Amino acid sequence: MHPRLLAWFVILSIWGCERPPKKTLVWVDEFNYSGAPDSTKWNYDLGNGCPALCGWGNNELQYYTNDKENVRVENGVLIIEAHSDSLYGMPYTSTRIISKHKGDWLYGRIEVRAKLPRGRGTWPAIWMLPTDWAYGGWPASGEIDIMEHVGFDPGVIHGTIHTESYNHHKKTQKEGIMTVADAQDSFHVYSIDWRADKIDFFVDDKLYHSVSRLSEDTFREWPFDKRFHLIMNLAVGGFWGGMKGIDDSIWPQRMEVDYVRVYE
Repeated sequence: MHPRLLAWFVILSIWGCERPPKKTLVWVDEFNYSGAPDSTKWNYDLGNGCPALCGWGNNELQYYTNDKENVRVENGVLIIEAHSDSLYGMPYTSTRIISKHKGDWLYGRIEVRAKLPRGRGTWPAIWMLPTDWAYGGWPASGEIDIMEHVGFDPGVIHGTIHTESYNHHKKTQKEGIMTVADAQDSFHVYSIDWRADKIDFFVDDKLYHSVSRLSEDTFREWPFDKRFHLIMNLAVGGFWGGMKGIDDSIWPQRMEVDYVRVYE
């Protein structure tokens, strides 16, 4: 082969290897409608988590509803809104919306474009739990936190995994942190690339945290080989969100979601 042709062949081969894999959209909600969230895509966790996990296991102070005051779609965004209004003995109401049995995935890229609430006591999260709990209850079957934010630490975004070996009860969770100064004023895309041996965490396509499966790992370290579903919620207070108290002057507060996109 002529040297010049050989050089072009090498360049094209390298270019071909470096191209990112093609993404196929497999599940989406653009929220381009008004009213209640699409019932073919979303369910709800309701109540205060009792009797098994009162306060949803984190001493949270909200009662989750599917009332339009707490959850609705308007002006092209999903609104999850927390109010200071007592219900069934809990001092706040909010919403926890889930895709379970309507959107369950094993691997892929999950993207959520959102704007976060502000104020001490807010605890918004975009995260994933196992649909089938094949390895047992939390944390054995795993948890993937795509985005967590606590209002007393504005602009600091957390991306985390929890497993039997790595979890916040043991203070061994595998966590990445990124500062997004205008997270409460502007929309940003919070996402993960989840593969068989690695989970990468991004904000606006900027990689800030990675967790890899080691060859010796068992389900205790890596339970992420089963299907998971998406959860979006706005908690109030709790062991972490309420660590520095709750500002009673800020309510209502909302998390707004522009879209959810899942790629294969």
